[in-house]
Amino acid sequence: MEALATFQRELSSPKKIFITTHVKPDADALGSSLGLANYLLKKGHEVTVVTPSDYPSFLYWMQGNDWVLDFSKDRDKELATEKLNEADVIFCLDFSVLNRVNELGEMIRKSKAFIVNIDHHQDPEDFADFRFWSTKAAATCELIYELIEKLGDKDLIDAGIASCLYAGIMTDTGGFRHPNTTKNVHLVVAELIDLGADPSQISNLIYDSNSVNRLKFIGFAITRRLVVREDIHTAYFVISKKDLKKYQSQTGDTEGLVNYALSLDGIKLAALFSEREDGIKISFRSSPEVAVNKFAASYFEGGGHKNAAGGKSMLSLKETVEVFERLVEKCQEQLFQTEGISAE
Repeated sequence: MEALATFQRELSSPKKIFITTHVKPDADALGSSLGLANYLLKKGHEVTVVTPSDYPSFLYWMQGNDWVLDFSKDRDKELATEKLNEADVIFCLDFSVLNRVNELGEMIRKSKAFIVNIDHHQDPEDFADFRFWSTKAAATCELIYELIEKLGDKDLIDAGIASCLYAGIMTDTGGFRHPNTTKNVHLVVAELIDLGADPSQISNLIYDSNSVNRLKFIGFAITRRLVVREDIHTAYFVISKKDLKKYQSQTGDTEGLVNYALSLDGIKLAALFSEREDGIKISFRSSPEVAVNKFAASYFEGGGHKNAAGGKSMLSLKETVEVFERLVEKCQEQLFQTEGISAE
């Protein structure tokens, strides 16, 4: 309560506020950023939202999208840097380790501003002056709603803010299908619907806004790039740079692909290996009893949630997949029977 009171005092008068989130923002990252930004604007603050990279076009509908600055673009970088240097308060949303925002991380670490971290991921780095953090939350958007409510400002949540927050909760629960879909999630989204969020419209904007190339890419990936290893309860996709170029892949086009692998009967661990210019990006998903975040952290410089995590590799695509298969074979007893990871 004392920490919350300190936070309230920091925002008791108009401030210059800088909001950022992790690289390649998803609906929870952008939704929490814009939901919070629109709320703070109503409180009289000057607000700048900066993303470390681009993000999927199916998120462009969110209220405030037009004034988001993309730090990876030269035209936005100078202004974003200026706004960061001027900031009185910096909000770090949907990440709790500063390397998740690339170059912005060290700039934030050196800042004299009051730093706020709002997040639901495990193992947070100690860099914030105020942290509103819980791994019990399904999404950072859920925490943003709860924080606004604790501040006594629920009445300031309009349909635009409610829609941003609803989108983040919907996607981070897998459309309310994942084990993180708690009673509190349903209570919060019920309130957001009351406040103007339209579940059908938001679902359509996010899940039913495919390009022809993306649909063809998904079909290609499922028929030509899916590997199923029933003997080790594992399935994965291997996507090369050539594949991505062939289908003119845009940011967000691989979103959700890994879930097709996990949907197969008998599969407990799924992965997506995407070859990028800066290495191999890996997405992991798992059944409820498998702690895929520990596997990602132990072997692929990653982490995340128990059943949804990410990682990376600087090996070739072929070598990365070979290492992955060997590790799963070696660790399968620990992976599929307990939450621990132990391989000599």
